[in-house]
Amino acid sequence: MTRGELYRVYKPGNDPKQFRTYVVVSRQVLIDSKFPTVICAPVFSNGDSLSTQVAIGPDEGMKHESWVMCDNLVSIRKVDLTAFVGSLSSIKIRQLEKALKMALSLS
Repeated sequence: MTRGELYRVYKPGNDPKQFRTYVVVSRQVLIDSKFPTVICAPVFSNGDSLSTQVAIGPDEGMKHESWVMCDNLVSIRKVDLTAFVGSLSSIKIRQLEKALKMALSLS
């Protein structure tokens, strides 16, 4: 598992959808550790082109255009991240990092 990978998760938390796709946003040191969870950003089919959202689509493994929502970060157990969907390109990873900085008000 690496930062920027997308996984489909069955019945995530209180989400009303049966499945939700998430992007792993934790730093690689945490991902590689024995810690049981990683921080992820959910993917939604609708977005508002906000500075905290990243547009993704078929190039990243999605069926249609979607949005990574960096304002809705969640902790997900690594064992639940098994249905690999795709990966963000280096350009999309940079956009993700910028969106995370905006969402967390980091300079």
